[in-house]
Amino acid sequence: IGYCALRLIRKLFLSKPGRNDPCPCGSGKKYKHCCERHNAPATPGGPAAAAHAAALQAALEHHRAGRLPLAQAIYQQILQAEPDHPDALHYLGVIASAEGRQRDAADLIGRAIRTQPSRSMHYNLGNALKALGSLDEAAQSYRAALALKPDYAEALVNLGNVLQAQGKLDEAVENYRRALQINPGLADALVNLGNALRAQGRLEETAESYRRALALRPDLAETHFHLGLVSRAQGNLDEAVACYRKALALKPDYADACNNLGIALRAQGKPDEAIEQYRKALALKPDYAEAFSNLGGALKNQGKLDEAIGHYRQALALKPDFADAHSNLVFCMQFSSNYSMAELFAEHLRFAAQYEAPLKPYWKAYQNSPEPERRLKVGYVSADFYRHAVAFFIEPVLANHDKSRVEVYCYYNNTQQDELTERIAAYADHWVPCKVLSDDQLAERIRSDGIDILVDLSGHTAGNRLLVFARKPAPLQVIYLGYPGTSGLSAMDYRITDRHADPEGNEAYYSEKLIRLPGSLCCYRPTGDMPEVAPLPALKNGYVTFGSLNNFNKLNDRCLELWSVLLKAVPTARLLMLTVPEGTAREQLIEKFAGLGISASRLELHGKFPYREFHQMFGRVDIALDPFPVTGGTTTCETLWMGVPVIVLAGQRFISRVGYSFLSAAGLHDFAAHSPEDYIAVATRLADNIPLLAKIHDGLRARVAASPLTDAAAFTRNLENAYREIWSKWCNRTT
Repeated sequence: IGYCALRLIRKLFLSKPGRNDPCPCGSGKKYKHCCERHNAPATPGGPAAAAHAAALQAALEHHRAGRLPLAQAIYQQILQAEPDHPDALHYLGVIASAEGRQRDAADLIGRAIRTQPSRSMHYNLGNALKALGSLDEAAQSYRAALALKPDYAEALVNLGNVLQAQGKLDEAVENYRRALQINPGLADALVNLGNALRAQGRLEETAESYRRALALRPDLAETHFHLGLVSRAQGNLDEAVACYRKALALKPDYADACNNLGIALRAQGKPDEAIEQYRKALALKPDYAEAFSNLGGALKNQGKLDEAIGHYRQALALKPDFADAHSNLVFCMQFSSNYSMAELFAEHLRFAAQYEAPLKPYWKAYQNSPEPERRLKVGYVSADFYRHAVAFFIEPVLANHDKSRVEVYCYYNNTQQDELTERIAAYADHWVPCKVLSDDQLAERIRSDGIDILVDLSGHTAGNRLLVFARKPAPLQVIYLGYPGTSGLSAMDYRITDRHADPEGNEAYYSEKLIRLPGSLCCYRPTGDMPEVAPLPALKNGYVTFGSLNNFNKLNDRCLELWSVLLKAVPTARLLMLTVPEGTAREQLIEKFAGLGISASRLELHGKFPYREFHQMFGRVDIALDPFPVTGGTTTCETLWMGVPVIVLAGQRFISRVGYSFLSAAGLHDFAAHSPEDYIAVATRLADNIPLLAKIHDGLRARVAASPLTDAAAFTRNLENAYREIWSKWCNRTT
């Protein structure tokens, strides 16, 4: 520790004053006339105490200057002379804590407290205990500090941190607010208050707290980042992007900021920029599983399915328990033509083996009363109760449920809200925002609500709560609407479908039993802002415009090849395509068509539109071309409602038969094809007969409106009958 320090220690502890020397106690008398005469080395005025005080002061100066080895050596010398010296024990414990030796720190500071407790000792003991994960004991220490000093703002903040870690968010918020009343300039308190409020889903208050912290400390890169997360959750993408960029300006190696900037840019429809940010994140952090998964998502949206699947697998190789990445993988595989139904099913079963199997030993017995005819508690779980395809299809069901037969619970796993959210919440008997709840907490809430039939509306799509279903909180669990395949879970008892979407034989590829509804797979309710049907464009243009109106990621080379054959068969026709990303993906699409003999002059490419403008674009299309193997869902129904016939190529698995199911429910079998050659024949037959096409166009909305596809009351009765049937079976098994 250095020669000078050793001299200081020797001087303080090994040297005895001469009898005629000034007394170290500072009295001004000679040693022989003062402390030697009184023979009181341990008294406050004695030479030992004076030496200890001087040594402690020197140690503290070294401590404050960061010269910890020097400070530590002096504290230890003091303790050799006086083993219970409270300050030496305390500060030696503080050094141990700073060096990561939290158990030593807690032992040393605990000894100091037993000798002579102080508020700072209790505070620092709390810090060590918190680092050890002993949260209850840490909270006790902070409260002891506050008992000695009620306005100890720092102790209030750290007590709040412990309470937040324990999930006691209301108490945490209260402590942060008390600290800020004492000292409004505590940026850390504002940041942690924001974190607690965000965990409660109180986004407006969270943003305000973060902004106040940044007004005090604009250099807090992490707080800019967290404000970006809140802004994105609120739908403020521009602000989110700005926040992430500020975080990166302060901390260029901030991989999380790169990753989340990519997420926001992707949501803004800037896939190339998003991909660039994901790659930057991976350059900074090569084992960043979340960035691999997000990169996979961006590539999937560009139609690069093989690359996307490869990145999802890399994410899982890095983080085998990454359930979201595994869900992303199986969902992406659904879009690919490269996997058989058996291979898809096997991957879904691997998901269950990884995440559900460890939970099965903890499944609990149910207290639900097994009365077949009583009113049922039905819970719907979704992240899509806003202007989203799932909400469009579930709204007519919720609006038409017979409340004498069904008590409706809606568990909403999102913070996004709009007018559709408000309507759905009004239909529900119980509206439960659940995004802030852990899987265990939500499962326990569902169990305590006494849900009889729990319906998953997400499957493996974004925001799903499949790990809640894997805990089997309800006696009957059903997957419906949101996902085009099996969940893979043995905890999922049934899947709702129909005979057109899932023909006989498909049962082998589901972990669930299939319930085939009569009439229709689901119910379509047109939104109130849908425009009137426009005149057939071909009458004015003199040529037919085919349209691709679905999400771009549903397209693939086989699809483009068949459409090119069609465009050659109808040489005057044009192809209008929506949702085509700008940049690389669009350029590659034009190149692919050119390679297939279709010039860019026959293509009209657009990106995404807001809903109202999107629907107006339907008025520029004569015949819509459904992609394959992934057919349209909501878009198919909307297209038919706008008077545009949709040509569908029906495959074998559910994802390639949804469009066929809708056509069947609407009585429009003539638009369905069962082979590529049939697809060309159906499309050319319509394109070559403009009078027939115009007649179909003018009467299509009325035909759809009169069909089972839009009969919400009848559909809901069929669904409720299915619920009652499976409930009766459960009751019979139980009794």
